[in-house]
Amino acid sequence: MSLPDRYNPQEVEQKTYQWWEEQGYFKAEDVSTKPPFCIILPPPNVTGSLHLGHALDQSIQDCLTRWKRMHGYNALWLPGTDHAGIATQSVVEKQLAKEKLSRKEMGREAFVKRVWQWKEQYGGRIVEQMKRLGSSCDWDRHTFTLDSEVSKAVRKVFVNLYNEGLIYKGTRLINWSPKLESALSDLEVDHEVVNGHLWHIRYPFSSGEGDVVVATTRPETMLGDSAVAVNPNDERYTHLIGKKIKLPLTNREIELIADDYVDKEFGSGAVKITPAHDFNDYNVGQRHNLELINILNKNGTLNEAAGTYQGLKVQEARKQVVADLEKQGFLVKVEAHKHSVGHCSRSHCIVEPFLSDQWFVKTSELATPARHVVENGTTEFIPESWTKTYLHWLGIIQDWCISRQLWWGHRIPAWTCSDCGQLIVSEQDPKSCIKCESKNIIQEEDVLDTWFSSALWPFSTLGWPQETEALKTFYPTDVLVTGHDIIFFWVARMMMAGLKFKKDVPFRTIYIHGLIRDAKGQKMSKSLNNSVDPLEIIDKQGADALRFTLLSQLASGKDLKFSEQRLEGCRNFMNKIWNAARFSLTALENFDPVKNQKIQAKDLSDADKWIIYKMSKCIEDVDAALNNYRFSDAANAVYTFAWHEFCDWYLEFIKPVIYGEDNAEKAATQKVLAETLNRLMRLLHPFIPFISEEIYQKLPIKGEACIVDSYPTLKNDKEWLSLGVENIAFEVDLVREVITAVRNIRGENRIKPGEKITVRLVVKDDDGQKILSANKVAIMTLSRLESCEIGEAGSLSKCAVTPIKLRNIEVEVIVPLEGLVDFDEEINRLNKTIEKTQKEISTLSNRLENKNFVENAPAEVVEQGRQQLTDLNTKLQSMIQSLTRLK
Repeated sequence: MSLPDRYNPQEVEQKTYQWWEEQGYFKAEDVSTKPPFCIILPPPNVTGSLHLGHALDQSIQDCLTRWKRMHGYNALWLPGTDHAGIATQSVVEKQLAKEKLSRKEMGREAFVKRVWQWKEQYGGRIVEQMKRLGSSCDWDRHTFTLDSEVSKAVRKVFVNLYNEGLIYKGTRLINWSPKLESALSDLEVDHEVVNGHLWHIRYPFSSGEGDVVVATTRPETMLGDSAVAVNPNDERYTHLIGKKIKLPLTNREIELIADDYVDKEFGSGAVKITPAHDFNDYNVGQRHNLELINILNKNGTLNEAAGTYQGLKVQEARKQVVADLEKQGFLVKVEAHKHSVGHCSRSHCIVEPFLSDQWFVKTSELATPARHVVENGTTEFIPESWTKTYLHWLGIIQDWCISRQLWWGHRIPAWTCSDCGQLIVSEQDPKSCIKCESKNIIQEEDVLDTWFSSALWPFSTLGWPQETEALKTFYPTDVLVTGHDIIFFWVARMMMAGLKFKKDVPFRTIYIHGLIRDAKGQKMSKSLNNSVDPLEIIDKQGADALRFTLLSQLASGKDLKFSEQRLEGCRNFMNKIWNAARFSLTALENFDPVKNQKIQAKDLSDADKWIIYKMSKCIEDVDAALNNYRFSDAANAVYTFAWHEFCDWYLEFIKPVIYGEDNAEKAATQKVLAETLNRLMRLLHPFIPFISEEIYQKLPIKGEACIVDSYPTLKNDKEWLSLGVENIAFEVDLVREVITAVRNIRGENRIKPGEKITVRLVVKDDDGQKILSANKVAIMTLSRLESCEIGEAGSLSKCAVTPIKLRNIEVEVIVPLEGLVDFDEEINRLNKTIEKTQKEISTLSNRLENKNFVENAPAEVVEQGRQQLTDLNTKLQSMIQSLTRLK
């Protein structure tokens, strides 16, 4: 069976994916004799579209799932999408605004119905985009965070935690979006550096004697001040602690207090304390039992506590407060000041710390076991460095605000009796009050934080609270793949929920990958105009090229640089594999796998034994790397074998046999070629599934499908791989190094490829002489030589010389250049290159001798510089030697 001249991903990918789905290859079984393997997909927002971060995340998960499936596991990659409360509600509200409608005009029931309509119409986009990438999820199990079964799990968890006293309603400081009029999680707050001001304000003592100066970026919040604080060890203020201060613009008095929170070296050493509008101040207020004075309404305007400023928006109030402070002589000075300000990720309004009645989870009791299972190794982080981050966050964990003032989401299952005030928390909607039996009961308006339902994801998706067969088989799951930005928001909360409700960890391994940056190492963003659309890449270059670009750069926990050049290189890799397969299939046209089932070592050529041995090393390296989540090592090992050993060398080695007259030798080589190509496609499949499946289906030796064939291992391929011989592989490697050296000399000296040249090989070692003498014909053929002498060096004048060392054998490859190059031109070229290299060495040496650079630059950058300097010096010495020989 033949392949088209060119690989066209668009023609292959869609039909292949459809065929996989139709055959049911992605499906896992609830009950199976196979060992289970399970990954739960971190559910993307239903509003989202596939971005490069998703592509990386899902390429990793699909690689692992396909690899385990081929290893004979009952592999489940369970997909789902998140209802994304704020994000989805914001999208639909924007739609309504275009229709000159608002959700409040529609009412809750009609609005929620409208959001469901939007979800049904657009919510499947990201699923279809994931399929374009090749994601082999069990789509029949796709779960949405508002599905009825998930809702049952959410209610059960809420009610159980409430009944145990671990959920309560209270007044605390939270992130507040005035535009959405809702609480926000920290992850929904984008911190942006803005050009602001620092206002220095004089606070006079009530006694009329002296004052204290404080600085603030938010002068309007002074209307809610409860104290001024200084460090207890600040000698400037120790005699003033406890004194009363007249708060400017108000009729209130506040006290000067002492707290270790204050940095006495910063500014005047005195800070205003506004417990209801600053998180640090809130903590100070709790320690000193200060009054909590909220000056804001839910819509971000100032309330009655702000006195004459009531009704003003924050920015308007700020201008008026500053004007009044200046007018009354309290404003000392104003400085330009850059500082970070939180903005709502959805509405982009400024986020206000806001004192509000909300529902909270007491986390300290839940955090302790979640900390212990990581400390004792039950669950491990890869890379291990993220363990400290996880443990640190759990060590300082605060109670979790779980209520949101939205309509889209899991509505809190709590009702209040309008007649007797009784609070009813129930898994089922109650018909009447449990205390007075009144039917006049009203459900909480708020919905739960999206992360609440996400925390239950590893077991709610498997059928909990029912003890399903899927839950028995696949919980705990094996590995979670995610980014470091949600270790606290999601990973820690899944750990707490899993241990609380399943009495076991939700996953054994947590693999944390880095961020994708552009070619210059900058973070990708729309504002920098350096973001990349993965769907455009798939359209142009194919999914496999994108997947391999990402996986081949995925070093443990480090950020990776994405570049068009790297992508183009991976696309070229696809073309290389395709062309190698086309040649191989032509070479195998008359090959009969039935007649050639058995093969003996005596039938094989040295090249055959070499490629089998190299295949065994590749299999060993790939399997070890994937077992340790070293994706780039695995990808690069199979890349090196495929490109530099199979394509570049083996196919060249065997051409004389394939086109020769010795049928027995040809049959043996065809068998090796067919077996090697089969194993190569299976090795490549987890990384580049589409092209590997397409080629696999055309092979003379194949099973039902590459996706469900076995993954090559030293154990299951023991008999075949035993035909590879290490000593012969070494001999072929030595021959290969000699041929490479000759080819490089041709290139460096611009000698035409077809020009017949003479080579002298100088080998002092007897073994080396025997190896090269035995392979002299191969060396001459593949190097296009007129003659090849193995013996003395002779005169090196006007010669190119390349030394080779492989294990204990040293060879000098000498090519006389007389009559092949213009020596004057070559000497001139070398002098210019030497001068340029010397300048590069000087610049790099100066940089590495600079203490500031060495101490402040990233360690890997310094190490790269040192290695580059070593390489440049080696290159320089080689060029100087070449120049000496040409003169």
